[in-house]
Amino acid sequence: MKVAIIGSSGGNLFNLGGRQPDKLLGEIIAQCSSAQLDITAIQFIAAEESMDVAKDKTGASLYSWNPVQQVVVQGETLTLADINQLAKREDEQLATRIEQGEVDGIIVMSGDPTGVNAASIAAAAAKGIPIVGTGGTSMAQISSKGANVIATSGTTGTTNRTRAVSFVTALCKHWKIKYMPVIGTQSAAEANAAGSISIWRRINFKGIMQASLPGFIAMAIVLALGKIPALASLSSVFDIIVGALPVLIAVVAAKQVAELDEVSIVAGVIAGVLSTDGGIIGGMIGGILAGILVHYLFILCVQWRFPMTTVNIVAGGLAGLVAGLLMYFLVSPIALQLGEWVKQLISAMIDFNPILAGIIGGLLIWPAIIAGVYHAAILPIVLLEMEHTGNSFLGAVDMVGLVMVSAGITLANIVGPRDKGEAAVATPGFLINMGFGTFVEAAYPFMFSNKLVFAGAIIASGIGGGLVGLFAVRGTAYVPSFAAPYLSDNPIGFVVAMLASLLVAFSITLVANKTIKAKV
Repeated sequence: MKVAIIGSSGGNLFNLGGRQPDKLLGEIIAQCSSAQLDITAIQFIAAEESMDVAKDKTGASLYSWNPVQQVVVQGETLTLADINQLAKREDEQLATRIEQGEVDGIIVMSGDPTGVNAASIAAAAAKGIPIVGTGGTSMAQISSKGANVIATSGTTGTTNRTRAVSFVTALCKHWKIKYMPVIGTQSAAEANAAGSISIWRRINFKGIMQASLPGFIAMAIVLALGKIPALASLSSVFDIIVGALPVLIAVVAAKQVAELDEVSIVAGVIAGVLSTDGGIIGGMIGGILAGILVHYLFILCVQWRFPMTTVNIVAGGLAGLVAGLLMYFLVSPIALQLGEWVKQLISAMIDFNPILAGIIGGLLIWPAIIAGVYHAAILPIVLLEMEHTGNSFLGAVDMVGLVMVSAGITLANIVGPRDKGEAAVATPGFLINMGFGTFVEAAYPFMFSNKLVFAGAIIASGIGGGLVGLFAVRGTAYVPSFAAPYLSDNPIGFVVAMLASLLVAFSITLVANKTIKAKV
C-alpha cells in the first residue's frame, strides 16, 4: 500500500513536534516501514513559528519525498506566502496521482483542506481512499467534504511517536495488514521478529543504573558543599535529593522500557512518587512496571481507536498510577528490605576486617570490569550505598582501584613510553581520568600488551583498596579526581589511597616499559 503525507507544522502541533519536521516525519516513516507501507509522496510545510501567529513573511520550507533515494528532502527557506504557492502546485500533482490510483491512503497533520491541500483532499474524497490525521479543525473540514476519514484526533498531549503509531495502526487495521509498532531504536525487521516480547528485551538494569548515575553524583556534591559552614543550609537540599532518587530511577526505567517519550516520563514520575518508600530498588521496579503498562495500554487504546490525546492520558496517567499503587501497597516494603540487606552485607564485611575487604575489592574490580560485570554487579551496590549517605565504600575503591590505576599507567606511558607513539595514545586517557574520573579503559592497550603492566594494575588496585579500608573511606568515582576527596568522608585518607594506587601503577608500568626497551 502507498501512503502520502501532507500538512504543516501547525499551530498547537508546532509545540508538540512540528518545529522539528525531520523527527516528526522520521517517526511516521519508521512506522510505515514496519508495516511495509510505501511512502509515495510528502508535501509538508514547516514554518519557523506556529501557524497561529505566522504571517506571509514568516520563513518556511517545503518538505518532499525523494522516491529514488527514499529520503525526506527539505526545500529552500522562503516566505510562507511563497511556500504556499509551491505547495499548491505540488498538491495539484498529488491530486492527479490520487486520481490515477497511485495513492492508497493519506496521513494529514494540520492540513489546509480549503487552501494548499484542497486539490488532494478533493481527489481523495472522490476516490474514497482512507485518511487519518490530527488537527481538530482541519480534520473536521476534511470530513465535511465527504472524505473517508477513518481516524482523527487533536494534537494535545501527543508526541511524534504516539501520533505516528496511531496513524499507521488505523491504516493497517483498515487494510487488514499485520503491524508491529517500532518503539525504541529497533529496525522494522527487528520489531516484527520480536513480536509481543520485545518490551521485555528493553528491561536493562545496568542501563537504568548507568543513566541514573548523574543524580547520585549531584547528591554527593550537595553533601560535600553542605560540610562548608557557610553552606550548612544545603543539608536540607541533600535530604530532598535523597527522597527524589527513587523518582529519578523510576523515570529512567519507564523511559527506557516504554520508549514513548513524554508519555513514559509522566508514567515514571507518577510511579516513582508512589515508590519512594521502597528506596532506589522500589523506584526501579515501579518504573519498569510503569513502562510495561504504558507499552501495552498504549497499543490497546490505539487498537480501540481512542483519540490520541485520550490514549496518552490513559497510557501515561493510568499506567503510572497502577504501577505506583502496586508499589505503595505491596512491593515497596519488600524492595526496601532488599536494599537494606545489601547494605548490611557490605557493612558486615567492612566491620569484620575493613582492610581485607578493601584489598579484596581492589583485587577483584579490574577482573570485574574486564569481564563486563562491573556495571551490572558493582555499580548498583555503589548506588545503594550512596542512597542515604551520599558516598560509598565501593565507590572509593572504584576511584583508587580503577581511575587512579588507569591514570598511573597512562602517565607512565607519557613519561617513559616503549615508543613515542604510545605517549600520544596515553595522554588523552590520563587527562580524562584526572579531569573527569572516568575512562579507565584508556589503560587497556598497555595492560593487554604487557603481563607485568596487567599484574601491576591489580596489585596497585589491591593496595589502594586496602588503604581505603584502613582509613575507612567512603567516596565516589565519576567526578574530577582532584575533587573526589572533597566528596568523601575522609579527604586525607582518600588522597593517600589515591596517590598510592597511582604511584604503584606508575612505577610498575615504568619498569615494564624500560625492561622491554632494554631487551630490544
